[in-house]
Amino acid sequence: MDSQKFHREMPPLKKDDSFMVFDRVKDSFDFPIHYHPEYEINFILNGKGVKRIIGDHIEEIDDVELVLVGPNLYHGWELNKCTEKKIHEITIQFHNDLFSDSLLSRRIMGPIKEMFNRSNHGILFSKKTGEELADRLVRISKLDGMDYFLEVISILHDMANSRNQRLLSTYTVDYDTFEDDDKMKLVYEYIQKNFSNKITLDEVSDIASMSPVSFNRFIKKRTGKTFVNYLNDIRVGYAARWLTEKDLSISEIAFKSGFNNIANFNRIFKSVKNTTPSLYREEFYGLKRFL
Repeated sequence: MDSQKFHREMPPLKKDDSFMVFDRVKDSFDFPIHYHPEYEINFILNGKGVKRIIGDHIEEIDDVELVLVGPNLYHGWELNKCTEKKIHEITIQFHNDLFSDSLLSRRIMGPIKEMFNRSNHGILFSKKTGEELADRLVRISKLDGMDYFLEVISILHDMANSRNQRLLSTYTVDYDTFEDDDKMKLVYEYIQKNFSNKITLDEVSDIASMSPVSFNRFIKKRTGKTFVNYLNDIRVGYAARWLTEKDLSISEIAFKSGFNNIANFNRIFKSVKNTTPSLYREEFYGLKRFL
C-alpha cells in the first residue's frame, strides 16, 4: 500500500535522544494510520477489542498487547469494540540508527539484530511475554539516565529471546531483512517480479543454486515457512493492498496476484488473514483515516 497516502508522523525525538517514552491512561484509542522511520514498541493494557492495523494486517487485540513495529511500516489503532475507560498505553520510540551495524554484529546483540530485521513485518509478542514485562514497562518512564537506557536495552533483549512471537504483516517496506544474504535477495527479487505467474520450486531452487530439498530447508530456516506458504504470503500481501487500493473485482485481484482460481484464492486468503477477501475490503476501507 502506498505509504504516501498515510500521515508521516514526526516523533519528537531529537537527534541526540536515545529513546522517547509515552505513558498515558485514556478512555479513547484512535491512532489514524501513520508511519515514521523510528522503531516503536507499543504496550497496551485493558485494550481488549481495540483494532490494530499494521501493514496489511488487521486484528482485534487482547487485554495485554506487546508489539514491535519496524521503520516506515504503517500502523494504527482504533477503539473499535473496546469499552474500557482506563486503557493504559506505553509507547517507546527510538531512532533506526541508534544501534550501529558494528554493535549489532556483536554476538551478544544477535537476537536483537534478528528481531529488528523481523520487525519489518511488525511483531506481536505472546500474552505471557507482555505479562512478564508489564511491571518493567510501566516503570520505564520513571527511570532516568543510564538506568533508563540500560533497562530499555534489557527489555529489548528479553523481547528478542521470548517465545511464540508472531509476524503480522505480509507486506514490508523493503527487504532489509535479507540484506546480508545474497541467495535470499535473489529469491526475493525473482518472486517480487514474477509472483503473478506460475513459479515452481525447481526454478526458484535453480536461481538459488540449490537442490529443491536443500532450498526448502533454506527457505524454512530463513522465513519459518515452506516455499509454497512463503510465496502465497507474498501473493496475499499484494492482494490485500489491491483490495483496498484498486477498483478491481475480487476475481480480477485473485488472478492478478497469481492465483489460478477464485476458490483457491479465497481459501488461502482466509487462512492467512482469518477473513474473506470481501470482508477484508469492507473492513479495511472503513479504517482508512488521513491526517
